[in-house]
Amino acid sequence: MSDNKLMTVAALEEKCTKIRCDLLNFIYNIGMGHLGGELSMVEVAVALYYKYLNYSVHDPKNPDRDRFILSKGHCSETLYTIFADQGAYTMEYMIEHFETLDTAKFGMHSNRKYVPQIEVSAGSLGHGLPIAVGYALGARKQQKTYRVYVMTGDGELNEGTNWEAIMAASHYGLGNLVLIVDKNGLQMTGKTEEIMNIDPLDQRLEAFGWEVITIADGNDMAQVCAAFDKLPPVNISEKRKPVAIIANTVKGKCVDFMEHNHKWHGGGIAKEQLDQALACVVKYSKEKKR
Repeated sequence: MSDNKLMTVAALEEKCTKIRCDLLNFIYNIGMGHLGGELSMVEVAVALYYKYLNYSVHDPKNPDRDRFILSKGHCSETLYTIFADQGAYTMEYMIEHFETLDTAKFGMHSNRKYVPQIEVSAGSLGHGLPIAVGYALGARKQQKTYRVYVMTGDGELNEGTNWEAIMAASHYGLGNLVLIVDKNGLQMTGKTEEIMNIDPLDQRLEAFGWEVITIADGNDMAQVCAAFDKLPPVNISEKRKPVAIIANTVKGKCVDFMEHNHKWHGGGIAKEQLDQALACVVKYSKEKKR
């Protein structure tokens, strides 16, 4: 369904710059967001929606589409920005209909009833992966060859429902399921390792019967693409290990005063901060090209 399968790493990096700038402007205009985690996931989200997903925002209910579930639903604005860039909405329309009393379509947390490109409504953490397990098992029952992707935050793995789902996915041999962990090391109140340490995450997932691919720098597009290129073809006629991609990212990536700062987990951005943030993104893009 995608026309962008041949997009180069350089083209995807350019797209990341645009998405980050659009996202910052979007959050400024709606007054509230979760920029830390929204910025950390940009490379993975762009790689999926512009290269790897068998999916079109203009045909979001195609029965043969790949499914992407953003379990860390408080970061939905990144997806909204991508949907707008791909022509599903205008930015002005999304701003006008963002959490308005009478005409709300877009919310701080994703809602599939109002935005058909959203696969699963998300807000309460720990639900996306269990739902993804159901999707993947359902695909096998229906003899469908689509792949199911789900992204969680690393702090979200504090939720026990995720580990029940991880155990179930291995038990059923759901090789059509890919878990992506946006491992930016921070959550709302501090460092993940201090609040509830999940490391060594790769060894724990492997112990639960998963194949693990680790991206050393989940904000490096070449490394992100290399990880997705390693995914084996979907074969629903046999059981195999589900795959987990651990993307080590930076919270607030590309904005120097947001990076590694849990205080930017949520909140608005003032005009002066917006201008500074946009300059940081442009500077980062230019340095990346050198």
